[in-house]
Amino acid sequence: MEDFRRTYLRLCKENGVEPQESVVAQLQESRVAQGSRLDLSGQSLSADTCSVLARAFQKDTVFTEVLLSDCMLSEEGAKILLTGLLGNTTVKVLDLKGNNLRSTGAEVLGKLLARNKTLRRLVLEWNALGVWDETFSLFCEGLASNSVLTQLDLRNNQINHHGASELAVALQRNTTVQVLDLRWNNIGLLGGRTLLEALQKNKSIVQLEMAGNNIPSDTLKALEQTTGHNSDRKSTLRESRSRSQILGKEIHTLKEEKGRQFLSLMETIDRQREEMGRSSGSTSIQIGQLQEALNERKSAVNSLTAKLQMTEAALALSEQKNHNMGELLTRVKAEKEEQRERQSRERKKEQEDSGLREGKLLRETQNLTDTKVQLLNKVEEMERRCKSQQQQIFELKQELTNNTAELKLQLAQAEDRLEMEKRRSKQSLQDMDSLRQKEVEHVNRHLEECERTLQERIFKLEGQRIQLEEELSKARAACVTERAQAEEELGRVRAQVRLEEQEHVSSVEEKLRSVRSSLQEVQLHCSQQKQTVSELQAKNSQQSIEMNGLRRRTEELQQDLSGKEQDKVAEVSRVRVELQEQIGHLQAERTAQGGLKEKISALEREIKVLSSNHREVLLDKESEMSSMLEKLRLKEVEIQRMREDEAHRASYLQSAILTYVQGSPLGHYSSPKK
Repeated sequence: MEDFRRTYLRLCKENGVEPQESVVAQLQESRVAQGSRLDLSGQSLSADTCSVLARAFQKDTVFTEVLLSDCMLSEEGAKILLTGLLGNTTVKVLDLKGNNLRSTGAEVLGKLLARNKTLRRLVLEWNALGVWDETFSLFCEGLASNSVLTQLDLRNNQINHHGASELAVALQRNTTVQVLDLRWNNIGLLGGRTLLEALQKNKSIVQLEMAGNNIPSDTLKALEQTTGHNSDRKSTLRESRSRSQILGKEIHTLKEEKGRQFLSLMETIDRQREEMGRSSGSTSIQIGQLQEALNERKSAVNSLTAKLQMTEAALALSEQKNHNMGELLTRVKAEKEEQRERQSRERKKEQEDSGLREGKLLRETQNLTDTKVQLLNKVEEMERRCKSQQQQIFELKQELTNNTAELKLQLAQAEDRLEMEKRRSKQSLQDMDSLRQKEVEHVNRHLEECERTLQERIFKLEGQRIQLEEELSKARAACVTERAQAEEELGRVRAQVRLEEQEHVSSVEEKLRSVRSSLQEVQLHCSQQKQTVSELQAKNSQQSIEMNGLRRRTEELQQDLSGKEQDKVAEVSRVRVELQEQIGHLQAERTAQGGLKEKISALEREIKVLSSNHREVLLDKESEMSSMLEKLRLKEVEIQRMREDEAHRASYLQSAILTYVQGSPLGHYSSPKK
């Protein structure tokens, strides 16, 4: 540390730069406190000091950790400092937290990651690397070509979904990054999906932090599962490597023992050969000596042939000795043969023992290879299971998207229907207003109070319509909340499905039974809905009966009015036309009710089809059907109220006409005649 401080001061003098007192003091404190760590956190470094530090970093220093957090680095200073670290081979940890690095910083960091071969941990928290997509793509290219970095911190860097896609491409190529922190960025749903696709190909990332990125819970869970699978895979690979190393060591020890045993066998064979050579040499010497003695005796016998008579006794004795010596020779030969047979037997036994040992060793090696193959097969099965689970997750996502699209279409259709009904109700209200205006023109001042009451009722109806619209908005909000709840329930169902894949077949059968019971409940609910529809049809029939009654009343009114005077016939005909128009409106409403019935039947068919295809979404659709039925009931109540208002209006018209007829002078003249 003292050498670095001296080099810093020397370089400042050479470049004509005044050394910063705070930096020198920090170097002194770090010399006293730490040793292999350079901590300049919180020091505002100028461009000149950054150039001096860059020249100092170009030489291999004793530092393995460089902490430059919150140093207020400028773009130029950061560029100079990071270029100085390109060829460094000692720094393993670099902390650049809170320096507001932007485009140039991202570009130089990409070069640093591409060239540096010793940096293991890089902290870039609280910067702005993701603001410009082009420079961040250069940073991602450097990360893709890096083969040393294991930990990367990119928290609070304003990374959007484009930056996430570039980072995903880099992670597909990188094979060394194990810990990646992307918290508190703006990645979103698209970025989360691209990162999930990249992690399905990347097998090195073990820890991934993604909080505060506006990513749905299901994608976060999928990312956690992929990182968990990677960690499990690494642990299994470590275990398999450790086991293979242990097996290799055991095989090496067995080979060494086998070699030792083979060497000992060869040594014993050599010793036996030497002993056999020695024994054969001694026996050959003895045979030579015996042959020499025999030759001497033969010469003595030849020399003493003349003295046969004298030496017969000696010859007999010598013959006996020769016979004894032959017996000795035969005995010696037999003993040699027995020794040779014993040695051959011992050699065969030793060879058989060595063959058995070699067979045992071969069997053990085969067993070890079989266990290794089984472990590799297990690893491949685990990878296949992981792929199948990922495929199932993808299929569930597709089903979710399809279901959400269908629900959106149904909501749009329901909204269109409601708008049509609103338009019809507005048209009916406008028609009613025109009818009232005609009545005001034709009826005298006595009906003004009635018109005021009718206008008040119209205002009430409009207030009720506003309330209904508010209720519709509330129902839509409830539908949105129910949809969110349904998505959460679908996420839970996914988790349950993943757990059920690992459980036994018995749990699957129990769930099938529960599904059947739920289907029975759904069928019961459908039957209840059919009953409600039949009740609505009965109500419609009652309304048609009431319409017939109204028609009869109008006919009676027409018969009563036909007996009146000819002067009032025109007014009566006008009233009749107005009543016929009202009846036409009522018939139109009846046809609208018939259309609503047809819509209800179509919705029931759609419910049946959806119940067969989408069992999990039945509850949401049933809630929507119930809400639609409630809306229909409210509309029918409004229609009933409107009919009652029309009946009251007709009664008011009849009473007004009667009073008008009675109050006219013709009515006074006609009364005494009666």
